[in-house]
Amino acid sequence: MSPRHAPAAPRGRLLVLRALGLGDLLAGVPALRALRRAFPGYELVLAAPAGLAPVAAATGAVDRLLPASAPARAVPRALAWTGPPPDVAVDLHGNGPPSHRLLQSLRPPRLLAFAHPGTPEIEGPPWYAEEHERDRWCRLLRWYGVDADPADLLLSRPRTPSSAPGAVVLHPGAGAGARRWPAERYAAVATALRERGRRVVVTGGADEEDLVARVAGLAGLPGADVLAGGLPFDRLAGLVAGARAVVSGDTGIAHLAVAHATPTVTLFGPVPPALWGPPRHPRHIALWHGPPGDPHGRRPGPALLRITPDEVLRALDRLPAAPTGPHAPPEEVSTR
Repeated sequence: MSPRHAPAAPRGRLLVLRALGLGDLLAGVPALRALRRAFPGYELVLAAPAGLAPVAAATGAVDRLLPASAPARAVPRALAWTGPPPDVAVDLHGNGPPSHRLLQSLRPPRLLAFAHPGTPEIEGPPWYAEEHERDRWCRLLRWYGVDADPADLLLSRPRTPSSAPGAVVLHPGAGAGARRWPAERYAAVATALRERGRRVVVTGGADEEDLVARVAGLAGLPGADVLAGGLPFDRLAGLVAGARAVVSGDTGIAHLAVAHATPTVTLFGPVPPALWGPPRHPRHIALWHGPPGDPHGRRPGPALLRITPDEVLRALDRLPAAPTGPHAPPEEVSTR
């Protein structure tokens, strides 16, 4: 058989487990891109919640999303993997036996993961609890010889235009009550900004209609500036990319704003910004007074309640103008 008619060599497959949320996926973008560069001929499959497929596509690193999720950010019980075992599996989900065993059950010849006493057969690097999320996964890959840059986190400008260009976007929701700054304080910020002539838009997830309505009602926002119910990703990305600034707690929209080089003021409570905060850059201000607390608590923690509306307004005044190009300046660095 001539080379022209020879069958194509089978394409390798690389499976990455990160069955978590929006902010988790965006914090994992540097690691995903590093894997894309290190395995250019492979199909890169990301095991993550089905709703994050548009986000995975926006990274430019993922070929296919394998739907996978579990309640309370737990490790899925199984993966709907078909065909031969993945050639390489990468655990970007956690550091313990549950995620290790899930990937080992698929029998990959290579498994990249952190070391753990419960899985002594994995000779990975040690896990450090006090490490920034972006740095953690890049360090894992570097241990295995994969060059990874924690600052490689920016997304291209979305095609969908903003429905409120130049607005300040307030996002009062978060996955746990401990990370939700009080609605009354968001409303006070919104009221002050509108008195200065700023347009303010408030957003929320699919189950946060009441919270968004409370902020909007207290601030007297018009209906067009109340975007509750969870925007589709393309509209949310367009809104965030075109915003003057995003004010939120430590949640997914803060990571999305960072990815689009939109100025941010992020309110940290139980978890310090050293672990999940934005890169060190003048356009990103992280407010935190400590000490750390329970990130899964039902009520705002004392550290979060120490942040006042006036402090948020002063932080907004310090932000530089948002860039107009598709990417941020090259001096972006990771938080350590």
